[in-house]
Formats: sequence, C-alpha cells, structure tokens
Amino acid sequence: MNAIYSELETPMVRVPAVERRGRLHLRPFATVWEAFLIAADSIWSHKLRSVLTLLGIIIGVASVVAVGGAIEGLEYYVKDRLVSTFGSNTFMVARIARVNMSQEEYENVIKRNKRLYLEDMRAVEERCEDCAAISTRLNRNADIKVGNQTFYDAGVRGVTQDAPRIQEIVLEEGRFISTFDTQHARPVAVIGAEIRKELFGPVDVIGKQVRIGADAFNIIGVEQENGTFFGQSLDNSVYIPYTSFMKIFGQRQISFQVKAPSDAALETTLDQVRVILRSRHKLRPNQEDDFDLLASNAIQESVGQFTGAIAMVVTPITLISLVVGGIVVMNIMLVTVTERTAEIGMRKAIGARRRDVLLQFLIESALLASMGGALGLVLAYVVAMIIRGTTPIPMTITIGYILLALLASGGIGLISGIYPAVRAAKLDPIVALARE
Repeated sequence: MNAIYSELETPMVRVPAVERRGRLHLRPFATVWEAFLIAADSIWSHKLRSVLTLLGIIIGVASVVAVGGAIEGLEYYVKDRLVSTFGSNTFMVARIARVNMSQEEYENVIKRNKRLYLEDMRAVEERCEDCAAISTRLNRNADIKVGNQTFYDAGVRGVTQDAPRIQEIVLEEGRFISTFDTQHARPVAVIGAEIRKELFGPVDVIGKQVRIGADAFNIIGVEQENGTFFGQSLDNSVYIPYTSFMKIFGQRQISFQVKAPSDAALETTLDQVRVILRSRHKLRPNQEDDFDLLASNAIQESVGQFTGAIAMVVTPITLISLVVGGIVVMNIMLVTVTERTAEIGMRKAIGARRRDVLLQFLIESALLASMGGALGLVLAYVVAMIIRGTTPIPMTITIGYILLALLASGGIGLISGIYPAVRAAKLDPIVALARE
C-alpha cells in the first residue's frame, strides 16, 4: 500500500489524495451549475415580472443592432451605387474633381487649375500604357421628345465606347455606342428604362427616333432598369457619342475618367496620367498640378469615414437604453433580495458561504440580461427584415454589432447585480430567518 493518503475532517476515513483533488476540481463547476439552476428557477417562477424587466434590455439591444445594421447597410448601399456609377479602379480627371473643399480652397483651385480640352484626353489615350479604358464625362439635362410627348430633364451623357468598361452599364436590348459612332459623331442614343417606358411603353424601340433639342437620334439600345439612389432615378439617362454631344451643346471643356487594369495598378496609372498632363501643360517640377485627380477609392473612403462618424455618434446614444435596462435589472434584483431574505438565511444557516450567495444573484442578473440580449437580437432581425423589404437600403447585421450588444447587455446585467448580490451575501442568517 504505497498510495498517498490525505486526512479529511473525520480521522477514521482516509481518501486517496488524487480522488480528493478530483472532487475539489469539480466543486467550482458544481457550485456555478447549482447557482444557475436556482437563478433559472427564480426567473421562471416570476415570468411576467421577468418579461417586464427584460423589456429595457430587449429594446436596447434591438436598437444597437438595428442602428448598426442600418449604418453598415447604408455604407454598402452607397459604395455599391458609387461603383456602378463611377466604376472601380478608376479616377476622374477634371479642372475641379475634389469635394468637401472650403470656400478659400475652392477659390485657389479655380485660379490655379486650367480647363481641360479634348486634346488633353487624346494625349492620355495615345501615351498612357496602363490605361485600360478612357471615357469622357459630359453631362447636361435636356428634354427628350417623341412626337408630342416629352420626357423632361433627362440626363444626357456624352461618352466614348469605353463607358461600359468603366461604369456598370448593362443593356436590356440593343447595343452600346461603338468606336465608329464616336469617330463620325453619329446621331445614335442608348436610353434609360424610365424614358423608354414613358415615351414608348412596351413596344420595340430599337431603330425609333428621339429628339434632343432640334436633333434627331436613332435608338440603338435600352439600358437595364437600375432603380433609384436616395430617391433620384437612375433610369433617366441618354447616352450619346461625346462628339455628337459637343456638336449639340457647343461644349469644348471636358472632364474624363480613366480605368486602371487593377486596384494594385491604380496609383501607377494615376501617376502616368499626371506626368502626361504636366508635360502637356509645360509645368515645372516645383509647380503644382493645374488639374485635379480624384480616385474612386478616395470617394469610397470618404463614405466610410462619413458612416463611421455616424456610428461614433449614434451607437453610444443607443447604448444609453441598455444602461436604463440595467437600472431596471438592479431594481428588480433588490426587490428579489428583499423577497427571498428567508431563503438566503436558510441557505447560509445550512452552510452556504457568502461567495455562494453572491454568485447566485450575480448569475441571476447576468442571465436576465443575457436573455434580454438574445430576444433583442431576434427583434432586431425582424426589424431588419421589414426595413429590407420596404426600402432599397440593405440591412447588414454584422457580427461586430451583435457581439457589442450581447457583451454590453451581459456586462450591464452583471454590473447591475453586484450591489444586490453583495447586499444578499452580507445578510446575517439569524436576522434573515427572524424576518420570516
């Protein structure tokens, strides 16, 4: 008998030390599980009170997750529309392309930057090796007429044959503008779905004519329906060759858009275009650019910063509702301690320690808050589905906001239960039993 023995409280009983260590190892788990069962039984015994207590947590969690989902969805929606409008891996070349400038900055840019002309774009086309596609961005609002019918304020776009390679232009029928069309300034047009619907209805429109001002254009294609962007229609555009655009409106100043082969090559392509234009404008090394460049990823970063600023302001406000829910939980836990004074006294009288009672009430408050968090997530999901079905903005509920809401609700529940739990743990068993 070489086993190691350890004496317990009764000297007559000897248990191997290994077995004793196993019992001691299992004891914390058993204590927590017992406290959990007592907490669950208490919550179930007062179902209506528990539900009313959870309302604050439920609303708070649903608010945090729903607002977070709306912000993430808004960012995705705006970036997706920007990609379809401006394209990816692209940049704008214009006299003024930047946004969010102060009045002083704007005045300085106007004085410094020169107008860009068709020769500038053609120089870039000839000399830029990494430019995958180039298209003008000429825009003008005009009325489109067919017989005695008029579509007011259509967006007339003067573009090159490369426009579909730069931005998302998907045709429902027909073809897009060709190189031959732009070289010969042919009177051809691709119309948007809304214009087709209002002026022609469901009939075939390929080969029919529309009038832009006094000029007649043959319809060669119809763009697929794109919907709206913050209430503004994306289906009221008319695409015509930029050469035809310049003849109709007498416009000489242009801006144009360049697409890089890939996202990795964007900066290289941008530098090439900058060198070409600086050389053409005869700028010295110490002179600033007299033109403006704006990359599509810079616009997307601005959108991300904007939505991030919204999240920084709105999310703490919605978290206040969780704090209010935590106050309600604390209040109910104080009531629970008062109601269960005799039970606490009995438990302490038969050997429960302070930490056992403390753990019991901490687990109960955390369990209440966690249940509220789970129900709040369900409510947030329902709200997200409703918003997603009734608005064009996708609700994107991310794991980050879910974890934030659950950790915040559980943490607030735990913090809210500390004072009631400490108060319960400090009760004298004799005094507690005497209150029965």
